[in-house]
Amino acid sequence: MAAGAGTDAGTGADEAALGYEEARDELIEVVRRLEAGGTSLEDSLALWERGEELAKVCRRRLEGARARLDASLAAERAAEAEGEA
Repeated sequence: MAAGAGTDAGTGADEAALGYEEARDELIEVVRRLEAGGTSLEDSLALWERGEELAKVCRRRLEGARARLDASLAAERAAEAEGEA
């Protein structure tokens, strides 16, 4: 499990350093471990909390990518509109 999982100490900095693919891959591993079972309740809760953090990182990264794509498309449309005028 990742260092700091289940704690609030340093998770903001850790999350900011994670790229989408890293967060997604770690999230997949967390889900796999939870589905496999065999962990204590405390470990399961820590894994769940880490999974929630990772899901937020993925969501924020995807929202950022969507915003960049939307801005690029809007700029392209504006340039085309100016060319037609």
